[in-house]
Amino acid sequence: MKIALIQMRSGRTMSANVDEACALIAQAAAQGATYVQTPEMTTLIERDRERMTVEVTQDAVDVATARFAALARSLGVILHIGSMAVPLADGRFANRAHLFGANGGLITTYDKIHMFDVDLAGGESWRESAIYAPGERCVVADLGEVRVALGICYDLRFAELFRSQAQAGADLLTMPAAFTRQTGAAHWHVLLRARAIETGSYVAAAAQGGTHEDGRETYGHSLVIDPWGTVVAEKGDEEPGVLMADLDVTKVADARAKIPALKHDRDFVRETVPASQSKAVA
Repeated sequence: MKIALIQMRSGRTMSANVDEACALIAQAAAQGATYVQTPEMTTLIERDRERMTVEVTQDAVDVATARFAALARSLGVILHIGSMAVPLADGRFANRAHLFGANGGLITTYDKIHMFDVDLAGGESWRESAIYAPGERCVVADLGEVRVALGICYDLRFAELFRSQAQAGADLLTMPAAFTRQTGAAHWHVLLRARAIETGSYVAAAAQGGTHEDGRETYGHSLVIDPWGTVVAEKGDEEPGVLMADLDVTKVADARAKIPALKHDRDFVRETVPASQSKAVA
C-alpha cells in the first residue's frame, strides 16, 4: 500500500488553505498514493477566536468538505483530512477529521478527544478547551487493505487510546498534527516511535510546519514508522510538501507475533503508600 502525507503551513484563509491542500493531494496521487493524509487544521490555523468565527462558517465547511469529497472521487484515493474546525451549536468548534473513500463517500469522522491545555517555557500557552469541544468516540475504520485508527495531535500522548485501537485490529495508527516547534523538537519522534513499538503498528503522522500567519510555530517533520519502531520515511524539515511511503501490512502481524504484548494486559490494583508508613532501616 502506497501512502502519502501532506505537510502544510496553513494560514488564516480557508479557501487558500483548501486550494493548497488540493494541489498537494493531487501531486501525491500522481506519485501513486492510494491513501493520502493531511495534517491537523488543514483548512485554517487561527488563534484569534473572533477571526476564526468569521472565517469558519458552516457554509465554508460544507464547501471545503464537498471539494475534498470530489477530489477523492476524481483521483480515486482514500483521503484522510487530518482535521478541520467545524462550528458547533454552543459557539465552540469540533476539531474534526474526515475520512473519504475512493468513491468520494464519507467513511467516518473523528473529533479530537484530548484538549491541548498547557503552559510551556518562554510564555507559550494554549487553551484548546476554551475554543474546542472534546470528542468522545474512539474510531477504527476498516479500509479493506488496512484498518486505520484515527487520532489527532495531542492524542499522541495518551497511549491507552492507541492500544485500544490496536487491540480492535488497527494496523495503521494516524496522528495528523500541528505540534508546536518546542514540543516537537523534544518529543515528536520518540512519542510516535513509542506508539508504534507498544502496539506493533504502522504510524503515519502528517504535520504542519513553520511560522504561520497567526504567529504560531509548528515543528513539521511528517513521519511514517513501521511496527518495529523504525522510521521508514521522514520529511526532515518544516516546509510544505509531500512525503511518500510504502506499507507492508504483513509486518504488523510479524511484529505482534514476536512480541504479543497486546494479548498480555492484566488487571492490577494501584496502591499509594503514604510517607508516614515508611520505616528507617536499622
